[in-house]
Amino acid sequence: MILVSSCLAGVECRYNGSHSYVEKINKLVEEKKAVMACPELLGGFQTPREPAEIIGGTGEDVLDGKAVIKTQSGNDVTDLYIKGAYQTLEMARQIKADTIVLKENSPSCGS
Repeated sequence: MILVSSCLAGVECRYNGSHSYVEKINKLVEEKKAVMACPELLGGFQTPREPAEIIGGTGEDVLDGKAVIKTQSGNDVTDLYIKGAYQTLEMARQIKADTIVLKENSPSCGS
């Protein structure tokens, strides 16, 4: 089974209410070969939401407590991103995902 970022399958869940549709990804979901997840929504965010960036390191640094994730206005939203990451990990375990396809350039999916 494949776990994919919801926005890649056309769900309008990105920070600005848009998606990043990829036809091949959507087809996998339609064929029930892939399951969608949005780590940010799983973490408790709404759509749309203020853009956020990792400050002071990488995603690994965030998990190690060495970096934070802040919105453009300076709100620390690290805890919500960490919650979403763990919820997504649990989802991948539940479906026994052997492949995971996440959105590039997202503070929760990839940089």
